[in-house]
Amino acid sequence: MDIDLKGKKALVGGSSGGIGRAIAFQLAESGASVTLMSRTEGKLKGIIADLPIAQGQSHQYLVVDFNDFEAYKKIISTYFENNSVDILVNNTQGPAAGNTLEKNVPDYQEAFDLLFKTVVFTTELALKQMQQKQWGRIINVASVSVREPLSYLVLSNTIRAAVVTWAKSLATDVGASRITVNSVLTGYFDTDRIAQLNAKKAEQLGISTAEVRSEMESRVPLKRIGKPEEYGYLVAFLASDKAAYITGTSIPIDGGLLKSL
Repeated sequence: MDIDLKGKKALVGGSSGGIGRAIAFQLAESGASVTLMSRTEGKLKGIIADLPIAQGQSHQYLVVDFNDFEAYKKIISTYFENNSVDILVNNTQGPAAGNTLEKNVPDYQEAFDLLFKTVVFTTELALKQMQQKQWGRIINVASVSVREPLSYLVLSNTIRAAVVTWAKSLATDVGASRITVNSVLTGYFDTDRIAQLNAKKAEQLGISTAEVRSEMESRVPLKRIGKPEEYGYLVAFLASDKAAYITGTSIPIDGGLLKSL
């Protein structure tokens, strides 16, 4: 499918690697100018150098730490004083793995700041200019665990569920301004995050990481882990005018297979 995002400006969180990087690359490949966000400046510089510019794109980056909400607020507020975005991809690193017996109230508060407050605050800033333009795309990178919680990801399960229900409410409120809001419920994709979670699960179960991965692949209809670039294709579609009537959805995607809309 030919996706045309020429002239659009995108802001992509957590884009120094994995899914975030793949999203940023595909948006740029489709013609958008992309602002990357991550805490690792060296990686951001390398990615900027690799992003497509054949359609006149101009890319930039912000060094941010999503774990430090107060510092993040200052940086992102300053950015929006001089910039506007048409496409906002809310994506951060995940909170630490663990079950209900391993986590306490401060852990939930940290996860809330990381996964919910950063998303809502950034979206509020982006919306002001989207409403003026009467066009915008807000895409939240979430997890399939909001539908079927994973016991070892209790912080992610809990807070990402709040993000998804908030996004559904927001979609109703801003739809008349031609702004769409969708959440992608991420399944198994070949990223460093999955490798870390597999290592923890293998330790808990007393088995090898290879066995964990094999079992994971067996539960995916295509019998393989998804490639990050496949995720990027979906986000680019949601960012385009071809998805103008798709809003308020939670789209589960697993192993490269789009299960439903």
